[in-house]
Amino acid sequence: MNIAYWIVAALLALFYLYAGAMKVIRSRDQLRPMMAWVDRVPLPAVRALGTVELLGATGLILPPLTGLAVWPASAAAMGLVVLQIGAVVVHLTGDDRQITLNLTLLATSAVTIWLATGL
Repeated sequence: MNIAYWIVAALLALFYLYAGAMKVIRSRDQLRPMMAWVDRVPLPAVRALGTVELLGATGLILPPLTGLAVWPASAAAMGLVVLQIGAVVVHLTGDDRQITLNLTLLATSAVTIWLATGL
C-alpha cells in the first residue's frame, strides 16, 4: 500500500503543482483558454485557489517523505476533496459543464486519503 500511495500521491501532486502554479502566475487572459470559469471569479480568489493547490500538493508529499507525521498528508488529501467539490459546483452553476476532470481528481484524492492511512 505504501508504493500505491506514492504513485497516486505523486501524480496528484504533479497535477496540482502545475495547475496551482498556473493560477498563481498567469494572467486572466492566459488562463481563460484552459479555464472558462476565471471570468466569473475575482482574480484574487483564483490566486488563492492556486495557492491552496500548491499547499495541497506539498502536503501530500513532504510530511510522509520527512517521516515527521503522516496525518498532514491525509488532511491535504481531504482539503483537495473539498476543493474539487467546490470546483464541481462552480462548473455546474456556470455555462461550463465539463466536470469529468474534477470528478476524477475528487475520486483520486479520496483514494489518497485511504492510502495515507496505511503509511
